Formats: sequence, structure tokens, C-alpha cells
Amino acid sequence: MTRRLLAGAVSAALVLTLAACGGTTKNDSSSSGGGGQSTAQADPNAATKTGVKMAFLPKQLNNPYSDIEVGGGKAALDELKGEYKLVGPNDASASSQVSYINTLIQQQQDVIGIAANDPNAVCPSLNQARNAGIKVVAFDSDAAKDCRDVFINQATTQGIGEQLVKMASELADGSGEIAILSATPNATNQNAWIEVVKQELAKPQYAGLKLDKIAYGNDDDQKSFQEAQGLLQSFPNLKVIVSPTTVGIAAAARYISSSSYKGKVAVTGLGTPNQMRQYVKDGTVRQFALWNPADIGYLAAYAGVALASGQITGAEGQKFKAGKLGEYTIGAGGEIVLGPPTVFTAQNIDQYNF
Repeated sequence: MTRRLLAGAVSAALVLTLAACGGTTKNDSSSSGGGGQSTAQADPNAATKTGVKMAFLPKQLNNPYSDIEVGGGKAALDELKGEYKLVGPNDASASSQVSYINTLIQQQQDVIGIAANDPNAVCPSLNQARNAGIKVVAFDSDAAKDCRDVFINQATTQGIGEQLVKMASELADGSGEIAILSATPNATNQNAWIEVVKQELAKPQYAGLKLDKIAYGNDDDQKSFQEAQGLLQSFPNLKVIVSPTTVGIAAAARYISSSSYKGKVAVTGLGTPNQMRQYVKDGTVRQFALWNPADIGYLAAYAGVALASGQITGAEGQKFKAGKLGEYTIGAGGEIVLGPPTVFTAQNIDQYNF
């Protein structure tokens, strides 16, 4: 769902309120290549613009994780004297974000921050936005590289996948059956992490682990709850459910906490401390991980304003300052990595509040 875990809450849904400014014209975008392939010139010493209108478009509204993310974006735009707007669908389907992008183009936003439900479905509309001079910042879940300027990643894909397998192995005592409860089948970040999980499981040190199935809860609480129940019924020897989505891990933990599986089947993955605290306290969950979702939105907003100010274009090696988070350097493909995930346990969970 889904990492300097916890540096803030890079995961709070960006709520931006933005009104179309009549008479405002956009400069033609010279960076339609995206992902560090811009031909525009950056001026790191350019003044930071105020009044930048940035709209956040998360995977879906009313998702606790996304709410935290966009909240971080709003906080950053308040610091930068920008205008925040929050829009988005109520479901996380592949094409549900397209109409919102088209509306944001008509409203002449300066920057669109998007957590893509599908990396390709949103591309035609995002490129229309870029051709209209709107900067595009993907965050949390990437869009295809040729239709955004930069991507704010929670942590490295490799690092997250490795952490998921490490936790599963520890909870299974090195051997046994595990299953994955993911978000949607097309979720960019989920699929990238799962691919790393598969690669890790093929290594000799994890030969004792067997991946039974990858189930999809579509980032819907009830659907995820039912999928967790189905996994336990289908695989009686299951030891661990790994859910790399905050909706899925909470739903799986809720089911197991009140069932005969409590104490027998472990749950781990990616979740926020506040949603998982009760399941850690009652012994259902022993460990899970995450970055600070609010920090993701916060970093996305600073990157968006830096793009709008001409301080960066998305090219590899460019640097910019992101308020309380410090200075960041753009990596290959326009990727900006927040930081490593934090592992939460009963020993440290009360140190975090998000």
C-alpha cells in the first residue's frame, strides 16, 4: 500500500483545494520524456515559487494510509505557501483516476501528484497534462516513466521485498507455507515488491519457505477480510500471511485475532502503527514494517514545487531541499527514495503515532 518509515507520515492523502485561475496560461512542457529525460534546463538557485497549485490524486479516497500520505502533502504546501487540492475515486480500479486528471488539466493546476492504480492506464491523460505545462509527481505507486517527471518511492523496491521475506521467514521459523494478500492485480508497487519476494524465496537460505498463493483484496477492507479467510480455509498448513498493503494487513489481522488461528498463523507486511497497535498488543501480530506515509506526501509536495519553480526537471543527479526531511538527490529514471522502512514490534510501536 503501500520508506523511512517513519519519518513522518509520508502517506497522508493530499487534500488540495484549488480553484481555476482565469486567464492563467501554462508554458508548453519541454519535458514530455519524463523520468529524467527532460530537455529543459534546471536552475537550482531559482527562487521557490509561492502559490503553486498542487492537486493530490491518491489511489482512492477514504483509505487510512492514503489519508496520512496526502496529509503530509498538505502540511508541506502550507509551509511552501502553495494551494493544496485533494481529489480521487472511491475505488482503486485501473481507469478510475483518468477523469480526475482530465478535470485537473481544465482547472490549470501547476502540479499533479498521483499514486497510480495502473502504471499505463493513466499515461495518456498524464501526458496531456504535461503537454499543458503541468508537472507530474508520482508517489507511492509509480506511473510509467514516460508520463511523469519524478517518482517518490517509499524505499527501494529491493529493500522492501527483502524485508517482507525476512519477516516471513522469522515468523515461520525458517520453514513452512506462506501466502501473500496484495492490493489490486495491477498495483505497480505491490507487483514490484512481490517480484522481489519471489526472487528472494528462490535463494538457498529461504528454501524452507513455500509460497502457496497470491490473493487480491483490491485494497477493500471487506474483500481483504474475505480473502484472508479464504487463504486459511484453502491452506490448512499456512504459517504466515504477508500483506504488503495497509488495508490487507489490518483486515487479515482482524480476522485472525478473533479466530482459532490466533497464535498459529502469523500476519506481517506493511501497516501503520496506529491501525496495527491493537493487534500487536493482543499478540496477533509480532512484527510488521512501513515508512512514514506522511513523509511521502511531504516529499512529493516539495518535489512538485521544485519542479514548478524550475529548480529541478527530473534528471538524474539533480538535488533539491525538502524542508524538515533535508536534501534529496534524484536517482535513475527520475526516482527519489524516501528512506528505509522501519520494523514495528511490541517493543517500539508506542514510540510512533500515525
